[in-house]
Amino acid sequence: MQGTMAASVCGYRVALPKASINCRAQPKAKLSSQVVRSAGLKSSARRAAGSLGSKFTGEPVVYQHARFDPLELKRRNGGIYAIAAPVAPYALEDAEVRARLAEEYGFQQIGEPVPENVTLKNVIDSLPKEVFEINNFKAWRTVAITAVSYTLALFLISKSPWYLLPFAWAYAGTAATGLFVIGHDCAHKCFSKNKLLEDIVGTIAMMPLIYPYEPWRFKHDRHHAKTNMLVEDTAWHPVMRKEWENYPKPLKSFMEWGMGPLRPWASIGHWALWHFDLKKYRPSEQNRVKTSLAAVFGFMAVVWPLIIWKFGVVGWVNYWLMPWLGYHFWMSTFTMVHHTAPHIPFKDVKDWNSAAAQLGGTVHCDYPKW
Repeated sequence: MQGTMAASVCGYRVALPKASINCRAQPKAKLSSQVVRSAGLKSSARRAAGSLGSKFTGEPVVYQHARFDPLELKRRNGGIYAIAAPVAPYALEDAEVRARLAEEYGFQQIGEPVPENVTLKNVIDSLPKEVFEINNFKAWRTVAITAVSYTLALFLISKSPWYLLPFAWAYAGTAATGLFVIGHDCAHKCFSKNKLLEDIVGTIAMMPLIYPYEPWRFKHDRHHAKTNMLVEDTAWHPVMRKEWENYPKPLKSFMEWGMGPLRPWASIGHWALWHFDLKKYRPSEQNRVKTSLAAVFGFMAVVWPLIIWKFGVVGWVNYWLMPWLGYHFWMSTFTMVHHTAPHIPFKDVKDWNSAAAQLGGTVHCDYPKW
């Protein structure tokens, strides 16, 4: 390997092989001021380029017209801390600077800032018609691959000696991620022309993950509508200074762990906070939310007791909990990589632009075929 890619997972940065994941990131047209917490963040040319930063907690620092890397892992005294890295907006106008930053991050490229006069409609209208066509064969082939993969994973767990179980769990978690991908595409209405069938497939696919389909769909739609908008984006976004100052010490400690060593499973917190509270949904959405909640609670009420009855609590850990944790590792990783990089800002509503957010705020990753 010739280097690593510093990839942010929901605010958590991990070192990934440069040869394995090739990312292309598009920067924003404008970058607004933001507030991050920093401990001992010093000025240097390299940090100005967006490579260094600070511990997750410490003295608050306000940078005007700068972009921060919300999540780069740094091991310090055996711990993992999120650090901030500013990138000046004017620097991204320079092709040489973008090329240098891309090399430093392990990206294939960082694109030019999105012009202010470009709208999301312009982007959609520029796409070829075939990208909007639904491919039934491809959709159901994905279902078949996922079903076979997950079944094989459970079989491997049943046959693996204790020392091979971690590998079987990792494979099962990866296969279970396929269930989420199916639900994701159903939520985006790109799985089938039959929308009722789409919702049924999405609900069933996400049941083993205890992910209620409709609540996730509503929140995910909002994430796409408000990508990288402070407060409004329902995916990961930075903790604001005023919020942090009002947190009690136990919550601050929890956040330090959650945004540090436990970051690869931070999506569990998002799952628990966002998807089970009816108050977070409009009255017009609540009946659909209740249907999805009934589906996942039904799965828990029927399948969990059957697993425990047949294999005991250890069997429940082996066949459900560990694959579920493996799935959340990927869920956290995908979320972090997709919209987080040192040069990608989160903006206040008054400075936010939909085209810049969707294009300039998205990191595209080419994963290896396997």
